[in-house]
Amino acid sequence: MCGIVGIVGTKPVAGRLVDALRRLEYRGYDSAGVATIHDGVLDRRRAEGKLFNLEKRLDAEPLAGVTGIAHTRWATHGVPNETNAHPHFVEGVAVVHNGIIENFSELREELKAEGREFSTQTDTEVVAHLLAKYVRQGLDPRAAMLKMLNRVSGAYALVVMFQNDPDRLMAARSGPPLAIGFGAGEMFLGSDAIALAPFTNEITYLVDGDCAIVTRDNATILDFQGREVSRPRQISQATAYVVDKGNHRHFMEKEIYEQPEVISHALSQYVDFVSQKVRPVASEIDFAKVSSLAISACGTAYLAGLIGKYWFERYARLPVEIDVASEFRYREMPLLPTQAALFISQSGETADTLASLRYCKENGLKIGAVVNVRESTIARESDAVFPIMAGPEIGVASTKAFTCQLAVLASLAIGAGKARGTVSPEDEQALVRHLVEMPRIMARVLNIIQPQMESLSRELSKFNDVLYLGRGTSFPLAMEGALKLKEISYIHAEGYAAGELKHGPIALIDENMPVIVIAPYDRFFDKTVSNMQEVAARGGRIIFITDEAGAAASTLPTMATITLPNVDEIIAPMIFSLPIQLLAYHTAVFMGTDVDQPRNLAKSVTVE
Repeated sequence: MCGIVGIVGTKPVAGRLVDALRRLEYRGYDSAGVATIHDGVLDRRRAEGKLFNLEKRLDAEPLAGVTGIAHTRWATHGVPNETNAHPHFVEGVAVVHNGIIENFSELREELKAEGREFSTQTDTEVVAHLLAKYVRQGLDPRAAMLKMLNRVSGAYALVVMFQNDPDRLMAARSGPPLAIGFGAGEMFLGSDAIALAPFTNEITYLVDGDCAIVTRDNATILDFQGREVSRPRQISQATAYVVDKGNHRHFMEKEIYEQPEVISHALSQYVDFVSQKVRPVASEIDFAKVSSLAISACGTAYLAGLIGKYWFERYARLPVEIDVASEFRYREMPLLPTQAALFISQSGETADTLASLRYCKENGLKIGAVVNVRESTIARESDAVFPIMAGPEIGVASTKAFTCQLAVLASLAIGAGKARGTVSPEDEQALVRHLVEMPRIMARVLNIIQPQMESLSRELSKFNDVLYLGRGTSFPLAMEGALKLKEISYIHAEGYAAGELKHGPIALIDENMPVIVIAPYDRFFDKTVSNMQEVAARGGRIIFITDEAGAAASTLPTMATITLPNVDEIIAPMIFSLPIQLLAYHTAVFMGTDVDQPRNLAKSVTVE
């Protein structure tokens, strides 16, 4: 979601702060701002919309100062405009904030009753008012910060700058991530190690309940009661370069076409390409002794988990309980120490997923994390980390992270089956052989289907509603296809199990309803074709995504048939992901939407 950067340095910081914010654009935002202290005075520049608006403002009205903070905002409280943009100023206090102050309404009314006036609609402003109030009462910045932290509740990462203390920044974490970067004669704060990578690779991550006091020479970390605590310093693996689009029009397109390469990287961590065997999985989770598996995630990661459920149950004969994290964390699922849990998150910071992880950990379960960011909170709080090796994914609508999650889950399911004796050595080699062949097949498919996807998207853009159908692992894939289309083209789309068609959705079918059917020629194919016949009988416009065998077996008339190579069931979800990604992408491009940063969405969701 929001991005935070802070610098206590020896040279002007405004330009460097904006450069760091640019590295956080992928998180999603709707306004941005930067503030500095110069000659004992706080000053700021803010702008609604994209970062170039802030840059234009700074070009016209430069900011001096060697200490500063900056922020990209994703609106929660208050509309996205310059007034609500961070940093917020109150009586010599500047604040930037990621997250939500849950008791802001109560605090706001208390402060208003004391005669304090509010200028924004945000929850963040109460933090600035509390700090200003405590400083006016005579507390020094450190004492004011600690007193404020014991008044607010919620999920937050805060960085604060005091006008009367120009050589220090203060920060606190309770939920969203925050890191300290160590430089030579200057220090940094950031919500993402990627933002700090050009400045330093020496990082200390704050944990929940930490308050940091940062000078240009060092950092002191306290708990909220003011007791000094120690946190490890580590070398960050975040890359220092700015990711660019290359020859592609959008990051999403580039990331779709990167999939054969990044999946090769992912698979190399989990399977031996020569012996065609799975590598030993993390010893922290003994799948041979696990009684069942709990999986939780959000959005696209949850749909990857749903496909993983099929694999773990089929190949490892391991019962799987799965739910979206926002439900999992509240339904008080009974857990046993003999269970294990997997949590899937591209960013590794997803708030609901992290809360579900902690619930399972409190109940004594071994925890596995399937993440793209090895230094993330979810990774650090897990017993075993299964990196997906997708590299930075800038497009908000996940593509390569999704297929890399699938590749890792497939490898883990085979490894679990091997450990449990449900996958024979012969089966293991056959399944791994299919995984090894997958990158080559993906590259071929991307080259073959591109023109058809671009042409078909023009037709699809004429409709207001789209239905996706599938069975088996193609059912979660149908939901993922619908999610991609609605995320970036804003066309209403729904994904259903094909067998559920007659239990309600069939009422929607007419000549104005395209129905995208995902049906490889597998054990479900004939039943899915029966559902297609029900659609055809009611005038529905069928877009049939199948393989060569499926195309030869069906004689039903379609709006379009997308024919992929025949592949084994274990890799079909990754191969069949490609047309649904390209269809959504080209439809969005044709409709002129902001493909990489669709409205109202954020890449890293660090609040409930």
